Amino acid sequence: MTPQPPLGMLAELTHRCPLHCPYCSNPLDLVRREREMTTDQWRSALTQARELGVLQVHLSGGEPLARRDLPSLVSHAHGLGCYVNLVTSGLGLSEARMVDLARRGVEHVQLSVQAADEDRADIIAGARAAKHKKAAAAAIRAAGLPLTINVVLHRRNHDQLGALIDLAEEWGADRLELANTQFYGWAMRNRAALMPTRAQLDAAEPVVRAARQRLAGRVEVVYVLADYQDRHPKPCMHGWGARQLTVAPDGTVLPCPSAHVITGLRFDNVTERPLAEIWYESSSFNAYRGEDWMRDPCRTCDRRGVDLGGCRCQAFLLTGAAENTDPVCVLSPHHDVVEQAVVPVADVPFVMRR
Repeated sequence: MTPQPPLGMLAELTHRCPLHCPYCSNPLDLVRREREMTTDQWRSALTQARELGVLQVHLSGGEPLARRDLPSLVSHAHGLGCYVNLVTSGLGLSEARMVDLARRGVEHVQLSVQAADEDRADIIAGARAAKHKKAAAAAIRAAGLPLTINVVLHRRNHDQLGALIDLAEEWGADRLELANTQFYGWAMRNRAALMPTRAQLDAAEPVVRAARQRLAGRVEVVYVLADYQDRHPKPCMHGWGARQLTVAPDGTVLPCPSAHVITGLRFDNVTERPLAEIWYESSSFNAYRGEDWMRDPCRTCDRRGVDLGGCRCQAFLLTGAAENTDPVCVLSPHHDVVEQAVVPVADVPFVMRR
């Protein structure tokens, strides 16, 4: 089966970040500044992405504002005809800087928030960041851009769900994404401290339901369920290498943002091989396309076209083989690994990212 062209590209411009979040899903070994792609190399990657069919470019990190050439890259992506989304912590996003980025082509901003009150937010972020985020939200709205507020949910902020919804409404968000932690990278190291309780998840559902009804037509409320406590896994981004690709700061091209955890795959670099070849021909992108790679119970399951076997990265991290059924699934022979992981462990401290 020949894959369709990708629709979106996550451009991780840098791994540098002013925050130290314990739920960070970036690799344990971050790309250092001296190994980041140059401005010209990023321009080439963006040009190749557009020629390949990419329509949406998500400029992320780390913190993309740490790149001095961010304005130039925004202008280039916009000039190619891409819809440009900025994914940011908000630190360093002044009103003047936001106006300039909007003028150059940023059409949407996704702002991360760690908690509803400043003290707890700063503790989770490992930096005094909350006041800057409020100012950044105001700058985004003043520039006339749509604003998404993204909150990674975990045991230490799940009880603030209602207050987080109120904060998003107060800051003028158009969209609120409440996403339970996905356990990759640094987040996997903090899994015991981050894992929400069943009681927290049960309490969240009526709060989200009521907010969706109250804010309908004003704020879109997206709630991403916790993987480990669900009966069936989520589909992997519409399928491995199906609609999206990720380019890491050093030019490594990934079928999904967390694919780096699968140590058995060799990932090509856009500075060494054309992006179109990587998308269509590389072994890493073709490894888990379609269904031929599936083992039982996925191979004979009626849900294989629905959840696509779940997350390959999660299967690898929890079972040692990316071809296995995602252990979140109750039909997985490795489901006991997940059942053990959701048992609450009291008073586990965060290991902050440094």
